[in-house]
This record gives sequence, structure tokens and C-alpha cells, in this order.
Amino acid sequence: MKTLQKNERLEGKVVDLTHEGHGVVKLDRYPIFVPNALINEIITFKVIKVKKNFAIGKLIEIKEPSSDRVEPPCVYYYKCGGCQLQHMTYQAQLNMKKEQVINLFHRKAGFKDTIIHDTVGMEHPWYYRNKTQVPVGKNQEGKIISGFYRQRSHDIIDMDECLIQDQLHQQVMNQIKAWFNELNISVYNEHKKQGLMRHVVVRTGHYSRELMVIFVTNGKKFKQSDLLVQKMVDAFPYITSIKHNINNTHSNVIMGSESYTLYGKDAIHDTLSDVTFKISDQSFYQINSIQTEKLYQRAIEYAELNGEDIVLDTYCGIGTIGLYMAPQAKHVYGVEVVSEAIEDAKQNATINQYENTTFVCGKAEEVILKWKAQGIKPDVVMVDPPRKGCDDTFLETLLELNPRKIVYISCNPSTQQRDAQHLAKQYKLTQITPVDMFPHTTHVETVAQFEHI
Repeated sequence: MKTLQKNERLEGKVVDLTHEGHGVVKLDRYPIFVPNALINEIITFKVIKVKKNFAIGKLIEIKEPSSDRVEPPCVYYYKCGGCQLQHMTYQAQLNMKKEQVINLFHRKAGFKDTIIHDTVGMEHPWYYRNKTQVPVGKNQEGKIISGFYRQRSHDIIDMDECLIQDQLHQQVMNQIKAWFNELNISVYNEHKKQGLMRHVVVRTGHYSRELMVIFVTNGKKFKQSDLLVQKMVDAFPYITSIKHNINNTHSNVIMGSESYTLYGKDAIHDTLSDVTFKISDQSFYQINSIQTEKLYQRAIEYAELNGEDIVLDTYCGIGTIGLYMAPQAKHVYGVEVVSEAIEDAKQNATINQYENTTFVCGKAEEVILKWKAQGIKPDVVMVDPPRKGCDDTFLETLLELNPRKIVYISCNPSTQQRDAQHLAKQYKLTQITPVDMFPHTTHVETVAQFEHI
């Protein structure tokens, strides 16, 4: 094959998609990744980057479009980094996510006997986000703007509408942006590391419709907070909570550890399948409430609880999965390293009048060994780690516990596949269900069932 040159224009057929949804064109087995291209399309593209093992192309023209191609409904789609798949039909998105899981588990890891079900999608895959967090900045004219970042950059795309966040959020965001300009609010500049307002976060109880707004600032002094709060309460009388969060770390982390309530309650509440949850400003709570119910229901089915089972909920957060399972279990033990989340979990158990729960703060691998020493042996273990997956110490501890079943929820199937190979010493990976928690993005959540061999 001749050496590719940067800026060279080529024509080719798309034969595959990457996990990021980029089309793959191959020249003598050498892959060229072209964003926004779909399988079976004949395209013209420009080579913009050449590496030893792959190249990156920019789509110029679609000569033969795929039947899966649609016009993205969002006017910001080709600028904004929030969504990556709006150019394909929703069914094609679901198929792609299932194929990603098949590729990881069947082809790469060799779990050929594992059943991989169709991706569980949404009937109406729009306006689903119950939490929106947007950076605040200024454009070249000095006007205050807010919106998601451009792909692979920290350039803010000023947005007045987003099709995947709760519609109420956009109303609130647009009004706040107008007030920021009216009051000439100081805005944080990440290059100079100066200025006040960094992010605005809006959280909604999907079913309760309780609303929380969080102003994230670089420092404690927020002189115009009283005026802003009064304007918000006048404009949105149904607002439940307004918080001030302080983040002066100059990092990519959105929120700091210190928060104050400026108005209303300290937290909001939401209900999933008759279980009520308290959600504070820094609580982890699934972004898509409708799909969370489907995810947790599948997890319960995989656990096959009989009413007499001891359930261990690791990485339990505010207790969502454990409390979901409590009515069908003898007792639920939850462990989480974040102390504020454990306090929320205990309060959530009280709110729902579940007395068969115990929540403890600490490292999972340490706490569960203490429980084991006390004679507590789980029948079912729930695992729902962060994107990095589980560390080896935790997995070895899990094998030592030797439960009947492990139900593993993951927001990153790649690390889940790695951990599954570790668990394969004692467990058979029987089935996996992908769940589309984030329609129109490349993310896929999975729930997997492991049965003791």
C-alpha cells in the first residue's frame, strides 16, 4: 500500500464502526476512522492525521448513503460534543451498542456461550437527562455564554436548546444566562484561572418534578447571590433548592466538596418504582430515570431473589440498587467509600421504612471481610463500580466470599469484560443485557449475571 499523505482526498466504502461510532474505511487492512460515516456508505474523505497503525479522515461527501442515516434534529449537533450518534436511526444506535458488547465479550474475551440480549432502548429517546451541568464562559464580544463543549476541546458552544436534557432545564439555563449578562456576573477563565462563575448545574426529580439549581464558583464570595436567588424564585416559584458550591481547585472536576444552601431545601427527592430517594447536590443518581427502572428490574431478575437471600450491595452510592432489592431480600448490606452517600442511603432506608438494610462507609474489600468474620455470608452480590471497574484486591475478596450469584452493572463494558475474566475462575458469565441509558451518545450500560460454577 502506498503511504497516505495528510490532506489527501480518497474514496472508500465504510465496513465497520468503532466504539466511538466512527466509520471505518480500510485500505489494504489499514484502517481510516471517519466520524459521522456509517456502515456500507460510499464516501469521499480527506486524510487529516496519519499514524503508524491508523489514520483519521474528515467526511467530505456521502456518495451512497446508508439506509440507517437520518438528518440530526439538533442544530448544534456537528459542533457540540454532547451527542455523537444523532446521524443514525435510533434502532441502528441500539444495534451498534449490542455489537460493541458482542465484540468485547464473544470475540475479544472468548465468552462465546454467554447470551447477549438486544439493547434495551427508550420509546421516546429525547429530553431524558435529569441532571445538566454546563460550563459558563465569554465569547469574543464579551457576552456570557453557556453550553456543552465542542468535541475534544474546552470551547463552549453557546446553546439555547438541548434535545437530550429535561426541557425545564433549558428554560432555567436560558434565564440564568440572561441574568448573568444583565448583572455582569464575573465568569471564570480557565486559562487565567481567574473569575467567579464556573458551572451551572440543574437537577430534577424526573417523577417528583422537584428542581435544584447549583451555582459552582471559584471561591466563597458570591456578592450577587441574594439578587440571583430572588430573581429565580420570582421566575420559577416551584423551585425546590438553590445551592452554592465552591470549587477553587483549577481542575477539570466540576464540583468542589463544599456546598451551602441559598434557598429552600438541602436536597430534592425522586421516586423509582415506588422507592423514594433523597438526592443531594453531590449524590450519584442515574441520569436517565426511565431507563434506570429497566436496568434495575433486569438486575433483580438476574439476582433471582427468593425472600430469604442476603444481598451485598458494593459501591452502593445512595442505596438505589440495594433499596430496590430490599423488599425481595432477607437483608441488604451496602458499602460505599463516600461518607455523604452512605448518610443519604441510611436516610433513604428510613424514608422508605426498610428496616432490613445496613449501610457502612469504607472500602468494599475491607468492610465485606469484616462482615464475613461476623458470619455474614451473602447469597447475591451486586457490583456497580465506576468506569475504571474493580481492582484485583476487591475481585479476590469477592471470590473468597463465594456468593451464589454476582450481578455486575457497568457503565464501561471494556473494564467489565476485563473483570469478568478474573471472575471466570469460579463463575460462569451466563447473560448480559445492554441498556441504552444515554441515547444518541456512544455510551452503553450493561448488566451481567454470573453464576457459581
